[in-house]
Amino acid sequence: MAPGESTPEKTAPQPLYLVQRLVNSVDLETGEDELGSPPALHDWLVERGLLAAGEPVTEADLDRVRDVREGLRAVLLANNGLPFDDQKIERLDQAVSRADVRVRFRPGEDPKLVPDARGVDGAVARLMAIVAAAVQQGHWDRLKACPREECEWAFYDRSKNRSGRWCQMEVCGNLEKARAFRERRRAATA
Repeated sequence: MAPGESTPEKTAPQPLYLVQRLVNSVDLETGEDELGSPPALHDWLVERGLLAAGEPVTEADLDRVRDVREGLRAVLLANNGLPFDDQKIERLDQAVSRADVRVRFRPGEDPKLVPDARGVDGAVARLMAIVAAAVQQGHWDRLKACPREECEWAFYDRSKNRSGRWCQMEVCGNLEKARAFRERRRAATA
């Protein structure tokens, strides 16, 4: 599987997949970050159709997009029942403040939110429009982050009752269940 990808059964539908991919652009276990520099961010956004090839990307843009990524991860952890990280949510809110969107009307089409900015601001605006549409369609709360602190991988919960908890039960779920068992055992013998 390519870096940042999820298994097919844990992959969000398009276009929400773009938000999932942004969150998964860093592997917290290995430290591998697809957005390691402004040129890497530029290429990442261009490859996903979020930025025109000639648009510049600065170090400040990279910092903002990383704040968006980590703020979204915090929201996805909350979607999975963990408490909100107020600091990361505040940084997310600040980072998206320049991501202007507007409603676009076209004959024969439903109105939709579109970016009203260019460059990285426009890319962030497009991602926020995707989030808003997912909320409206009832898909947003299915996008979650794995609660295992070393992982926090974004995944799409396709379970009927929206009770999915782990990015991969056979990996993170088992590790966390074994850890909890050891802690209970240690507490019982103490």
